[in-house]
Amino acid sequence: MHIKNTEIKIIKADITELEVDAIVNAANNKLVMGGGVAGAIRKKGGKIIEDEAVKKGPIKIGEAIETSAGSLKAKYVIHAATMGLDFKTDELKIRLSCANSLQLAEKLKIKSIAFPALGCGVGGFSFIAAAKIMAQEVFKHLRENESKLQEIFFCLFDDEAYQVFEKNVFGYLEYIQQKLSRGPFTTVDAIIELDEGIILIERLNPPFGWALPGGFVDYGESLEEAVKREMKEETNLELTDLGQFHTYSEPNRDPRFHTIGTVFIAKAKGSPKAGDDAKGIKVVKYEDLLKLDYAFDHKKIIEDYLEWLKQK
Repeated sequence: MHIKNTEIKIIKADITELEVDAIVNAANNKLVMGGGVAGAIRKKGGKIIEDEAVKKGPIKIGEAIETSAGSLKAKYVIHAATMGLDFKTDELKIRLSCANSLQLAEKLKIKSIAFPALGCGVGGFSFIAAAKIMAQEVFKHLRENESKLQEIFFCLFDDEAYQVFEKNVFGYLEYIQQKLSRGPFTTVDAIIELDEGIILIERLNPPFGWALPGGFVDYGESLEEAVKREMKEETNLELTDLGQFHTYSEPNRDPRFHTIGTVFIAKAKGSPKAGDDAKGIKVVKYEDLLKLDYAFDHKKIIEDYLEWLKQK
């Protein structure tokens, strides 16, 4: 399976035998290499790995550092602290250690990295939960970064762990890429109230018609941040007294694709001016709002808003 230019592989193997740029050690934060994956790496690669790691420790749980790989076939060992010496781990610790290992791999400019099942050895964490957490972090990392990684391996030692990871990692990533990527997409619109009416824009692009100013929520934005940005871009106004009105989710509300739109009611500061993607802008009196031809389901939104005003 590929995410962008990176291939995700799930294999059953001894991680200490892999010819990759880096293998990940599920470490404790003191970086002492005792049992589990750490012990196997130390036994196969030599005590030099532990000596180098301990000199860089202790580190915070969730952080990661690199060392040389001793006599292993890998170039580096990335030591990700999934627990302390109490051998207790949890979702956040595994999530941070996976994410920081990936970030360190980018810093090292490596092309291939192999993970064990983080937290599932002496930490006793669930294989299913670890598989999903690690899949989420890999997807997030590759989506948000221009990654140099060409291969990411999930390396499992026995049949049980392999089968769990194969089902849950691939199942999760396929669901995100094949289903969630189709939408629904999140949008925001604003009913900007002025004394004489509300602001509408005439759309320059299809679907044509009059509409409430609005647009898509960017990745990493809150709804409130998105609606303020969109209003500045489309109307040149700065919103004040912002409050949510209603969310509209009927699958056919947008003829282009399935969108879920949250509508806000707000006041505004400034002088209205149409943005580059609008054909026109105007303040429409309340008594004239239902006389226009609207795009999307915005006539329904206006009707709901006018009824809300009556009730108010």
